[in-house]
Amino acid sequence: MDKLSLPQGIYGITAEKFSKGRDNVTVVREMIAGGVTTVQYREKHTSKSFRSMYEECVAIRRLTRESGVLFIVNDYVELAMLAGADGVHVGQDDLPVAAVRERVGAKIIGLSTHSASHARAALDAGADYIGAGPIFTTQTKEDVCAAVGLEYLDHVISTVPVPVAAIGGIKLHNIDQVLAKGARTICLVTEIVQADDIAAMVRRLNVKIAAI
Repeated sequence: MDKLSLPQGIYGITAEKFSKGRDNVTVVREMIAGGVTTVQYREKHTSKSFRSMYEECVAIRRLTRESGVLFIVNDYVELAMLAGADGVHVGQDDLPVAAVRERVGAKIIGLSTHSASHARAALDAGADYIGAGPIFTTQTKEDVCAAVGLEYLDHVISTVPVPVAAIGGIKLHNIDQVLAKGARTICLVTEIVQADDIAAMVRRLNVKIAAI
């Protein structure tokens, strides 16, 4: 079986505290209905038990498998393995890629990057894709660094040989700027999870991509 790779399209990330009272599984179901190609389960600074997160991930794994959507778990390597996720995404302060690789084998590993040196290090470490951002200012994460801007995205799109996922403050009104730099995998959090109609929002975002 060929190794999976990060697909182009909308990469939806869960954020239950911004989801207007909807649970992560409900949000993911609507994301899939709208046409996301990747779902990342992300629970930052959560009070949830590991069992609760595991049960959510098992339910999301079932939904993503049935729909052919890639499923990534943020940070929690063991959770990704137990739930049968397709991969893991880690940040600069999380476990190093080499350590994650020892645990997950051929599963996809994504690494957040914020600079050219981060991107080079990610390639040397064997990351399967990189997250580039935050492109615009974002308040979704409490420990987020300053926006890196479209210049960094332009740099990695033109120099990095693995898939690049643009992330950070991307909305319906500015996604055209990101697409203009050549990004084809676009991560969104609050623009999706805060939408009254999540599936409709994803469809509107997909129209932007289809118009390229």
